[in-house]
Amino acid sequence: MMRINGHGHILPEPSQIPNFMKKKKLFSIDEDKKFMRQGEWSRPINSSGFFIKEKIEWMNKYNINHAVMLCLSQLYCNGWEKKDCEDGIRFQNDFNASVQHDYPDKFTCGFVVQPLYIDQALKEIDRCVNELGLKILCLPTHFLNADGEWLSTAELDVDPIFELANEYGLAIQIHPYDGEKMIALKNQYWRFHLVWMMAQCADTLHVFTLRDLPNKYPSLRTSFAHGGMLGIANYGRRIQGFDGRPDIFEKLQDPRNTLGHRNLYFDTLVHDSHTLDLLKKRVGVNQIIMGLDDPFPLGEIEGVGTSYPGRVLDYAIETGILSEKEGDNIWCKNVLDWLGMKKEDFI
Repeated sequence: MMRINGHGHILPEPSQIPNFMKKKKLFSIDEDKKFMRQGEWSRPINSSGFFIKEKIEWMNKYNINHAVMLCLSQLYCNGWEKKDCEDGIRFQNDFNASVQHDYPDKFTCGFVVQPLYIDQALKEIDRCVNELGLKILCLPTHFLNADGEWLSTAELDVDPIFELANEYGLAIQIHPYDGEKMIALKNQYWRFHLVWMMAQCADTLHVFTLRDLPNKYPSLRTSFAHGGMLGIANYGRRIQGFDGRPDIFEKLQDPRNTLGHRNLYFDTLVHDSHTLDLLKKRVGVNQIIMGLDDPFPLGEIEGVGTSYPGRVLDYAIETGILSEKEGDNIWCKNVLDWLGMKKEDFI
């Protein structure tokens, strides 16, 4: 059985990061690879698995045959000036393309665009698909518009991106970040990673389904990171709100119409088997893909409590929540369906 991780991250070497990004403090990695930095923010690099050689060794150790490498959340470029955004995104996408080109049997990589700069974004989609051979579009749950407002990526403003992505039949991955910039709460208790990221996924899933985007753009296959989490747990509340306040939702679509939609996927990074069980009951097992979010400490990695790659899935099989065949499909077939690929594409 082939095992494909549908949600992973990789860093460039410190020397690969352009000087303008370092000088402007847009993004950098210390030469000793112990910290990544952006402005006044920094975080420790907790694992050598952020880098290619060690990533492949880690994959081999845990029998992971292939992995989807997404963009870095720090390079969604929210709030960046247009030229910096263009250059930063081009660097990120060129780096990911080089990883996919050099290790086609190991990695399928995503590319990123910034919805604020629509014309720039559309040109970059064309470039990434036609010149770089990338087929996974990475989008943040929210972006900062020209008026300084945070908008969901599922809003009308972003439709030109979805229209072009639909023409190309791309896979899309929607991932949260920048919550501490949106919400006026003190940044402590790691609340923006542990709580608000889950709310960000729920918010964009909410708008995505109200606007009926899975049916409006039928050639897109969209995966929500972290299992959609709160968006799955509060489904009943969203339904009651839709039924109870029709004045608010005039001309919008009933969320029931897209529950379990064949083009909506959710990864397994939900941290416990009971939540995975709820996800299965809500959307169906065929819409669940393996997602490890490695090598972040909130991913399924070894050395954090009882965690190891695939632990939640293994426990779900042990306790009868999933059959072994369903588990195999989550590791392989479902990921391939989301990507629109076959095993032979990277063997």
